[in-house]
Amino acid sequence: MHLVVTRSYPPEIGGMQNLMWGLTNSLSKHDLIKVIADDHDNANQFDEKVSFTIERIGGPKLIKKYRKSFLVNNYLENNNKIKTVIADHWKSLEKIKTNVKKICLIHSKEINHNKGSFLNKRVLKVLNNVDKIVANSNFTKELAISLGVIAEKIIVINPGIDPVEKIDDKSLKEAEKILKGKNPRLITVSRYDKRKSHEKIIMALRNLKQIYPNIIYTSIGYGEEEENIKKLTNELNLNDQVLFLKNISADLKNALIAKSHVFVMPSITYKKSVEGFGIAYVEAAQFGIPSIGGKDGGASDAIKHNETGLICDGNNLDDIYSSIDLILKNNSYKEFGQKAKQFSSNFHWDKIIKEYLKLL
Repeated sequence: MHLVVTRSYPPEIGGMQNLMWGLTNSLSKHDLIKVIADDHDNANQFDEKVSFTIERIGGPKLIKKYRKSFLVNNYLENNNKIKTVIADHWKSLEKIKTNVKKICLIHSKEINHNKGSFLNKRVLKVLNNVDKIVANSNFTKELAISLGVIAEKIIVINPGIDPVEKIDDKSLKEAEKILKGKNPRLITVSRYDKRKSHEKIIMALRNLKQIYPNIIYTSIGYGEEEENIKKLTNELNLNDQVLFLKNISADLKNALIAKSHVFVMPSITYKKSVEGFGIAYVEAAQFGIPSIGGKDGGASDAIKHNETGLICDGNNLDDIYSSIDLILKNNSYKEFGQKAKQFSSNFHWDKIIKEYLKLL
């Protein structure tokens, strides 16, 4: 039996939440597991539908941290059948005292603290005392090593996806109606934060409109930069070219991706925040949609440059513009997309989970 301790878990929405769900759901098909996760609205309804045990911890953030560590330590002390503790974050293990095998996932942003700083010392105290560390990309592995994590402890296992077998016709028709027959079609699905480079995509769109007057860019998400991005869109007179959506169903989101031509998310490093992998690129690839990602971070694990998409400098507006133009020119996105779809099969959870099972 394995114990999974996580701060990020559905029904809360996000990349980390999807990762921990995919991992636990896939792992539960091979062995007994128990999940201890933070509480969330509608958690009861979600938990009732799964085939394994989920225990939720609520309350204020600081109190929750100590309540969770107490519960985990107590559970480990009284259950000798636990073979492994798997954690989503180094903080999830910081207060855990056990001789049971410990595996910690790392993603990049949460470990990216200056070497020698107080936070860096806390990170190293945890990570250098676990049995194995799972980095989500080669970039994250190298970042961890540069910050003092023991290299021999780290293995790279990319996040997986649950492939979408079929998108219902109703959602596809709704997506087509929303897109109003416009072409070519760009799309981004992500939080609005500085790291994702939404503003540079919008600025590139101003010039792309001159070549592709019927172009449309769909941006799905929410976040602190949302109003700034909408303001920029208005200032550049691009309201007819940009479509902002949020709080839509997963089916409609998938339909909009499938009906688009290029997924664009040229991420950058912003302060300590950096894209460790970019599962959104793989999620788009499964529908035959190529991606444009940024050279900062781990996008190169999810995008094969010049094959399944392009890697560009997300800080350079000209590079973003020329990359989008290159992939649209002569409908090149079709060939890129075919290779992207083939490549995406490498990230199906039924394959990814085998790498975790080797560790266990």
